[in-house]
Amino acid sequence: MPTVECSTRSHAVRSRPAGARRGSAMLRRTLAAAVCALMAPRIACGLETIYLANDDHTDYFWSGDGTQYRTAFLEMLDYYMDQAEATAANPPDQRGRFNTDGSLWIWEYEKNRSEAEFDRLVSHLGAGTITMPKNTAIILYGAMPTEAVLRDMYYAGRLERAHGLSFPTVYPMENQVLQGGLASLWAGSGVLYSWKGICDCATLINAADRPREIYRFEGPDGQGITLKWNSALNGNQSIGGYAEARDPFGIVNYCETNAAYNARWVWPRHGAFGYGWDDLSSTTNLFIQAAQQLSNPNRRVVVSNQVDFFEDFLSHHGAEIPTFGGSFGNEWELLCAAMADVTAGVKRRVETLRTAESLKTLVDLHDPNLLAGREAERDLAFLAMGLFYEHCWGGDGVVPQNVRIQFQRDQLARIALYVDDLLQDALVALGGLVAQPGGTERHVVWNPLSFPRTEAVDLAVATPGTVHVVEVTSGLEVPSQAVTVNGQPRLRILASNVPSVGYRVYEVRPGAGQSFPPSATVTLPSFDNGIYRVTLGARGQITSVLDHQDGDRELVEAGGAIHDLGNGSGSVVVENAGPVSTTLLVNAGGSPPHQTRVTLTAGLDQIAIEGRITANFNTNVGYLSRFNLAGMTMRHEEVGMIAQVARAAAGGDYADQNARTDFLTMNHFVDLSTASRGVTLSNWDGAFFQAGNSTVSTLDATTPSVRAMAGFRVGGYGIPNQGATARF
Repeated sequence: MPTVECSTRSHAVRSRPAGARRGSAMLRRTLAAAVCALMAPRIACGLETIYLANDDHTDYFWSGDGTQYRTAFLEMLDYYMDQAEATAANPPDQRGRFNTDGSLWIWEYEKNRSEAEFDRLVSHLGAGTITMPKNTAIILYGAMPTEAVLRDMYYAGRLERAHGLSFPTVYPMENQVLQGGLASLWAGSGVLYSWKGICDCATLINAADRPREIYRFEGPDGQGITLKWNSALNGNQSIGGYAEARDPFGIVNYCETNAAYNARWVWPRHGAFGYGWDDLSSTTNLFIQAAQQLSNPNRRVVVSNQVDFFEDFLSHHGAEIPTFGGSFGNEWELLCAAMADVTAGVKRRVETLRTAESLKTLVDLHDPNLLAGREAERDLAFLAMGLFYEHCWGGDGVVPQNVRIQFQRDQLARIALYVDDLLQDALVALGGLVAQPGGTERHVVWNPLSFPRTEAVDLAVATPGTVHVVEVTSGLEVPSQAVTVNGQPRLRILASNVPSVGYRVYEVRPGAGQSFPPSATVTLPSFDNGIYRVTLGARGQITSVLDHQDGDRELVEAGGAIHDLGNGSGSVVVENAGPVSTTLLVNAGGSPPHQTRVTLTAGLDQIAIEGRITANFNTNVGYLSRFNLAGMTMRHEEVGMIAQVARAAAGGDYADQNARTDFLTMNHFVDLSTASRGVTLSNWDGAFFQAGNSTVSTLDATTPSVRAMAGFRVGGYGIPNQGATARF
């Protein structure tokens, strides 16, 4: 059978002025009394209502390893189901309820308890006595590909469909920042509410002064959720922290009497969420005691499942809260750059998953059972897409750092097992569906994207000797050349106009074919494909790009370079050349030692750059690109949105305060454009970039430069020496 080869818009930040919703406690109570007749019957007039939600915060592979947390999950869920059942006859406000902070709790229970025991848990999930968010664990979202964010929620979605449940919450806890596109991803996945309590530790952000305590968090498509994210005025075991109700009795007094808090929270309905803090396991009946002992004719204290707070609050005050859409940058997410190549490996597999699944979809049209039976691998892979980004990346807890490093590698291995196997099996299956007359060698080139593409594709050819290649449908010969890729011989062809989510078939025939013109002319250290003339320097940097389509305009800033690691020295040599493509190579050495390949392909409006670092490093390493694009606007793919690199006050998508902006999320691209021209940096591996001369607190929206980070330790914190990786 044939072998097969594979080759939003921006939005403004909107906020109602904070002063429009502030007032004295007396005015708050007066207004509450005035609208008493409109309140739901279960809310007594004039009552201060305080919702106390119990949880145990999960610091996975930090407070305990996987085995220890499995035991803790099972024991706590049993304890709190027992508590809920024992208090079922209590008044509704005083019944036991418990909130997990990730679906991993339920996953472990399903995998390690009997069917009857799991059915009991499902009944509690349905009744709201045990709640579960859609996220697998507490996650560093700013380092994630958008698709990984969605896959992380698949287990919750399957439970919803299988058992008629609803999980309307998600919890992005402890980390001090949040990415703007998450609002759309969450809302589109059925999320309605979120609570973000932070650590206010290991941070360079002032978390004590937030302009909004609760608001509609809106994404670029207009979808949004309600987000409670309080100012952290009194540490992380109080309102604004990730254990707001660590002292259930004390926090009730705080909500009613703390002047600084009441100046910001002007409503009679309060939510104090979180108890377990950094405990591996916690069990308590203090919430029930607080509800029983502190409720009186003027105060209602509720044992909460968090959803009840949001439903009550929004039914009475939903029209009073502001709307905000935008990003707060990255902070703890940056820890993922301390194992940059492992993080890149996850990113590559998420990209490959698109190809594998699109192939499977086509094969399923012919035989839906051919690629079935891999559900267990799939579920583990999707779980790992969340767990890889679990928030305790610092590796400085009670679990040894080497164990945390192996945990990260194990998650990559889980993802790779599913994706790589599915891709290979789908390729073979598609090859079996394509006709191959006897005595011929045919290859299928598959395009998984939603637009037609022309690209260079490398074929593993079996026919010996000199060969040429013909596109089967047209019968026309295509350009081809022999190349070596990662030490393996390949035949590179130019596959033109491959249909969207479709393929073309190419036949390898013995003998020499027709002659095609060279893909580029070479005058070292420069080469030219008729679209660009590119010149390389001794460090592997690109010192000049002349754009022939724009009057030979120079794209590189005077005195600058593109893809510059900043050190090393080597010779520019031709690695391969032919009618399809030409590649220049520089082995620059340096610190860290690195090599750079730059490729021009015949007729393509692109410059392909591959940077490889060939030794371990423990410093901040990035490739700086400086462009001749004064007056440009910089945009990039954040997480679920295309963000404009500027503060909200300047028309951009980054919050004016409480944001960290030294390294931004680098998903598929960064674009720098003026009204008439621009450059797009398409990104395969990198997780973060520095925009211009941005710092922790300043966002540079005017300097036309991008530093694509190969890896770093943020503030010298986190896993050292890139987890002992030797090649990037």
